[in-house]
Amino acid sequence: MTAPDQPGDGLSDFAELMSHEQEFTGRRERIAPEVRRARRRRGLIITAACLVLLLAASGGYVGWALTAPVDPPEVTTQTPQVPAIEAATVATASEGASAISISGADAYLGEGASGIWSSSGTGDPRPIASITKLITALVILDAVPLASAEDPGPTITFTKSDHDLYDRYYVQGATIAPMPTGTSMSLHDALAAMLIPSASNYAEALSSRIFGSQYAFLGATRTWLSAHGLTGTTITEPTGISPRNTSTPADLVAIGKLAAAHPAIAQIVATSSIDLPGAGQLSNTNGLLGTAGITGLKTGTLGEGTYCLLYTATLDVGAADPLAVTGVLLGGASRESVNAAVIASLDSIRAGFHEVPLATSGQEVGTISTPWGSAARLVVGEAASIFTWSDTPIAVTMDIKTPPMYQDGTVVGSVTWTAGPNTVTAPVAIEGSIDQPSEWWRLTHPSQLAAMSDARG
Repeated sequence: MTAPDQPGDGLSDFAELMSHEQEFTGRRERIAPEVRRARRRRGLIITAACLVLLLAASGGYVGWALTAPVDPPEVTTQTPQVPAIEAATVATASEGASAISISGADAYLGEGASGIWSSSGTGDPRPIASITKLITALVILDAVPLASAEDPGPTITFTKSDHDLYDRYYVQGATIAPMPTGTSMSLHDALAAMLIPSASNYAEALSSRIFGSQYAFLGATRTWLSAHGLTGTTITEPTGISPRNTSTPADLVAIGKLAAAHPAIAQIVATSSIDLPGAGQLSNTNGLLGTAGITGLKTGTLGEGTYCLLYTATLDVGAADPLAVTGVLLGGASRESVNAAVIASLDSIRAGFHEVPLATSGQEVGTISTPWGSAARLVVGEAASIFTWSDTPIAVTMDIKTPPMYQDGTVVGSVTWTAGPNTVTAPVAIEGSIDQPSEWWRLTHPSQLAAMSDARG
């Protein structure tokens, strides 16, 4: 039987236990600094590793951000607006019938129907009075050509029968010029006597002399008219004194062009007066010569309501070359009203040509912008205007190219306007400069840089 623990023995165990605890505590106190130092070393190693990883990562980002490609500047353009232009109004005769053709103006005005650019009244045949003499001259020169405007041609000697024509036409109230029996005159001068003062006796004398008879002359005239497609013209005698001598405005414009193209006739009808041996001093019946650019051709008068004018004019309107006008007015109430209507028509044509302003220097035609906030303008480099007729449509185009650098003053393209035959071009330049993105912008806008990179593939 085991004896119970004695009190003395319990104290002894406790003392022993405390001794062991003190020994453990002392040992622990000796080990703790080493543990702390080990832990500190391990923490520093981990911190250093994280720092290395962080620096490596951030260094890669910085390098990428600073070198990542960016989109080029965005260029937005707007084509300059063409100014509104009011259409020109061409004055036309309020009486009778008229037609105008303008050579050299097709690019501005259009070709017109059958060469007629503007007309009024009807196209029916009307009496042409002394315009007939222009046709007589063309038919004569078709049979007996003159080599040049200065070529006198054959000599015409007038007989008593020629002289008698003076009295016969005088009785009829026609315009005449002296033609003394036995006097001689060159064909050129005889034509001048017929056309400048509109002498009817010269028209019959010359046509009979050249063709042998009036019957032969009229036959030659019909052949000549047919050969030139002048189907709207009828000639029954060489002077125009008969109201049965008729033509249409379109035919007369064609006849006027033929006359103006003949050197001798063009020179004669442009002469305001001439002094001819035997005939004396002769004045042109066309009082508009030298007015409003008029250079010819022939007047015609049969009395009230039958005043006529077939005319040519040279219009300097500011184009590269003057315009050649051929026009006619038939059936005017008076010589004054015919002249006034013709001048008004020519003045209105001339006034219809003008310079149209298109752009001013520095006018904005576009903008340049970037995601990083740099911006500039595209501007017209110099003022521009174009010469044209009336409200002729003006086409405008822009050609902008990518510049090597977006610096102030760099020309990046052009703007071009076209109206009729004329073209005007002005440079387009950058106003302001586009800077590259800053390092700070690059480092603080990773999403935009990434989007740009993704867009590039």
